[in-house]
Amino acid sequence: MSELTTIESGGVSITVDAKGAQLMSLSTERGEYLWQGDERWWPRRAPVLFPIVGNLRGDAATSAEGDVRLGRHGLARNHVFDLIDLSDSSLTYRLASNEVTLGQFPYYFQLEMTYSISDGAVRQTFLVTNTGDVDLPYVVGGHPAFNVPAPGAGGEDFAQYRLEFATPWTYGSPRINTETGLLDFSDRIALLDDSSSLGLSHALFDVDTLVFEDVPERSVRLVGPQGHGMQVDFEGFDYLGVWSAANDAPFVALEPWTGCATATDEDDVFEHKRGISTLSPGGRREHAFEMRPF
Repeated sequence: MSELTTIESGGVSITVDAKGAQLMSLSTERGEYLWQGDERWWPRRAPVLFPIVGNLRGDAATSAEGDVRLGRHGLARNHVFDLIDLSDSSLTYRLASNEVTLGQFPYYFQLEMTYSISDGAVRQTFLVTNTGDVDLPYVVGGHPAFNVPAPGAGGEDFAQYRLEFATPWTYGSPRINTETGLLDFSDRIALLDDSSSLGLSHALFDVDTLVFEDVPERSVRLVGPQGHGMQVDFEGFDYLGVWSAANDAPFVALEPWTGCATATDEDDVFEHKRGISTLSPGGRREHAFEMRPF
């Protein structure tokens, strides 16, 4: 059941839904930065990705504890979290493994999502706890989508926006098979050639999601011609997905991931996936990224 909670601090306001612990709004006095969902393109806004990002081959894998059967981006986004802590500048939600999750993912876990506001930025923190008695394999990821044009930037066009990176680099994205959702690291889409800036266009996303590995300084800015946009800093996340929906959707998602979709050169053993994190029984680990509107 959806239950929205809003907090405001230092001129930044956020709203989070207990369903999926999903960020629903991120605004300043300038206006709304977060995509507000529209069935014509994409109804979600910023789903929490756990314990996978992207697709498994055939939505299934094997694991040390049995079969894993998970649809795209995993299970967290489909469950109601409990709001366990609330203050003027932060709120924390919790999801614990249960009969339903164990039927899809045979591991005991606790996932806490904290959203906090500080110094003009929103920090999204995943705290994963292994509540079982065997090692817990998992991946986490964020999926916030941002309005293009940014608020307060009237008259701008999508194609005037760009991604800015901390330093010049050369990079090609592995191609996604649009039928299977699998990544092909042997087939690359050239994006950057000793450059720190990538101009955007709707045609750029005809290939689905662009997948970046080892982004310089783990930072990216989505910025328009008037200098407004969103900066995402994601230390500890080795992958960044950048996506916009078909048919000229007016948003861009900037998605920090600790792992990625199953690749064509991988088998179907869950623990063998790129970027898998493993927690020993009783272990806890945080992963966090920041969103800074400007």
